[in-house]
Amino acid sequence: MVLVVSEEVREAIGARRPVVALESTIIAHGLPRPRNLEVALELEEAVRREGAVPATVAVLDGRPRVGLDKEELERVANEDIRKLGHRDLPLAMAAGVSGATTVSATAQLAALAGIRVFATGGLGGVHREWTVTQDESADLGLLARTRITVVCAGVKSILDVPATLQRLETLGVAVAGYGTHRFPGFYLADSGHPVDWTLDTPAQVAAVMRAQDALDTPESALIVANPVPEAEQLDPALHGRVLADALRACAERGVTGQAVTPFLLDYLVRHTDGASLQANLAAVRGNVRLAARIATAWARG
Repeated sequence: MVLVVSEEVREAIGARRPVVALESTIIAHGLPRPRNLEVALELEEAVRREGAVPATVAVLDGRPRVGLDKEELERVANEDIRKLGHRDLPLAMAAGVSGATTVSATAQLAALAGIRVFATGGLGGVHREWTVTQDESADLGLLARTRITVVCAGVKSILDVPATLQRLETLGVAVAGYGTHRFPGFYLADSGHPVDWTLDTPAQVAAVMRAQDALDTPESALIVANPVPEAEQLDPALHGRVLADALRACAERGVTGQAVTPFLLDYLVRHTDGASLQANLAAVRGNVRLAARIATAWARG
């Protein structure tokens, strides 16, 4: 098999111990050096403190890897590597290149390795002006056909949140708020939109996962939308003002396609004096801890 699973992760899966998949784009493309490596190690340690095994996912020299050692994490943090969605995986493998995995690529490789729980920051989704651009993240389609539980802080607030929720419904992807009746907005605890279902404990999440398997329906994900704590969210007024400015700047400069999301996220970081990045990290930390607890409840059977 072309998938390289670390010995620690392979043994944990074989013994039905809890494992949490982690994406690598936050390491390679989401944070400045050397902070990115510090955060990568911090997130893995957070998983371990909850009694689970971390499995950071990346592609190194054309080999998809699930579970990285410190040297491999350093490569992801320090080398200039590509960003890989699931569609890019065969191309990267054939070319022998290295890349950090997005939500879609991480979810696909984790599921292939037998991992059921995945923690990330925010999902991709339907972009604003979708009726004109037809721009939609590959995350959504991949999650519609992959049996994995994704713990996230909703979708990135720069996206069209209600359209994304509608699209997830159309694709048959289950969405539940964790301890909330409101859908989180990545930097914000509340995107302004409700969720139909609320789960309050890791055991309840694990029960839904078992029900998915019992139904034996087509493979699809479970989205557990875990809000960033209100005390650590980006100030909503600041968020609204800076995002409006960012969208105007994006239009004025003619930024289109895949360049839109990194442009908007970078604009938010620079014009909130880094507050958006701090909210992002707070959300990721909370998601990682919750994912480890869900993986533990799942492993108990």
